[in-house]
Amino acid sequence: MKTAILSVSWIIIMALAGINTISAEQLRIVSYNVENLFHPAHDSVAGEPKEDLEWTPDGERRWSYSRYERKVENIARVLTNIGEWDGVDIAGLQEVENAACLRKLCYTLRRGEYDFVHYESKDPRGIDVALIYKKARIDTINTRHITPALPSREEKLITRDILYVCAQVDRKDTLHLFVCHLPSQRGGAAESEWKRRTVKDVLQTAIDSVYAVHSDAKIIVMGDMNGEPKDNLKGLINRMVVESQKSKVENYGTHKYQGRWTCLDQFYISDNLQKNSTVYIYDAEWIQETDEKYLGIKPKRTFNGFRYQNGFSDHLPVVLLLR
Repeated sequence: MKTAILSVSWIIIMALAGINTISAEQLRIVSYNVENLFHPAHDSVAGEPKEDLEWTPDGERRWSYSRYERKVENIARVLTNIGEWDGVDIAGLQEVENAACLRKLCYTLRRGEYDFVHYESKDPRGIDVALIYKKARIDTINTRHITPALPSREEKLITRDILYVCAQVDRKDTLHLFVCHLPSQRGGAAESEWKRRTVKDVLQTAIDSVYAVHSDAKIIVMGDMNGEPKDNLKGLINRMVVESQKSKVENYGTHKYQGRWTCLDQFYISDNLQKNSTVYIYDAEWIQETDEKYLGIKPKRTFNGFRYQNGFSDHLPVVLLLR
């Protein structure tokens, strides 16, 4: 199995970034799978055409520029409402096609106030992870992408990158952020678990590398883990474990499939962030709709099957507040 090799230069930069305080001002971090945020133009990566024709004006979904702009506006509206007057400070996003989508989203949020970090992955469809941040509070010290891989005959099964961002908050506090989108449960949860475990092994190597330099590093892992929350990353606490237990009783979560809610979207944090942290699912009624088949409500998607309905995503965002 191939693993990510962390360069000496990265370690040195992290060593210079070790600061032990947390900003007095609350920090609002969001993890959100925005579900198929595609630009309408047919795209390519590394010289190979992406499998994105479905999301073009002539494709099956008739993905026009006006629909694309409404999608961006809807995602911006969600993030704006989560942030209230102050806006969100950091948002880790999954299922974003390219930098053009992120530039549009940052412009739509608050012109000039946000920037983003993104790398093109080898995902055949072109759906990547990314991070947007408020420039007034966040300075990026170092960024890189880590590409997990399986043996060559299976390599295409795991191609979405892990995004790493070392960031300084309010010119003094340092956070090590990882944004992930683990392989799906296609083929069955148990049968596909090895794929997610492989990615987490690579992620664990990166986390261990941070701790090797800073035993007291402040680390946050966020993203769509495509499985139930577990405390299975050494040195980190999964903040969604308790929420998942509550969801089974109260029938809610971040994603609903065939009538069953799960908390696929999660935050892992280092122990030194636990005391001053709060996590919740942003489940406003206006980003959901009636579940006519399984009863209750569900996230309102952009499409219901192939019927366009100008929705948001099939996931609900999760929010981490740090004080």
